[in-house]
Amino acid sequence: MRRVLVVGCSGGGKSRLASALARGLGLPVVHLDAEFWRPGWVETPDDAWERRVAELVARDAWVCDGNFARTLPMRAARADTVVHLDLPRRTCLRGVLGRWWRDRGRVRADMAPGCPERFDLAFLRWVWGFRRKVRPDVLRKLAAFEAAGGRVVTLRSRAEADAWLRTVVPS
Repeated sequence: MRRVLVVGCSGGGKSRLASALARGLGLPVVHLDAEFWRPGWVETPDDAWERRVAELVARDAWVCDGNFARTLPMRAARADTVVHLDLPRRTCLRGVLGRWWRDRGRVRADMAPGCPERFDLAFLRWVWGFRRKVRPDVLRKLAAFEAAGGRVVTLRSRAEADAWLRTVVPS
């Protein structure tokens, strides 16, 4: 594995898994949230974002985590493996709320400068609706990636993700 995407619902542990995988494989990690958000939680405009994603995935090797379903085909076109964290809604909500409690008011290492952790009801609603609204599109895109010869690893729990990581990156 030289170019790996880690995708799934927010709060599922994408950044944690991507960081551990990158460390274990000796690859650079790219946290898309840190690339997308500007100080004060300002979004990068669409055209600039697509250019930035193209630059990031043009690199020789990386482990990249993030949702951003619109750019998933562009990222997958350069990936050799996609790790799909397909976790239950309750796990993701617990992850988001736990992250908020633990990191409230601070900027996480996988986030852009000037974007401190905050409570955001609209974001919680997005996480709540992810399986119904976003996941079907992600699954279609992953099926297309797999049909074109790409490797998709689907993990359905944090324990399963940890076990898979141990098989890929033995300690």
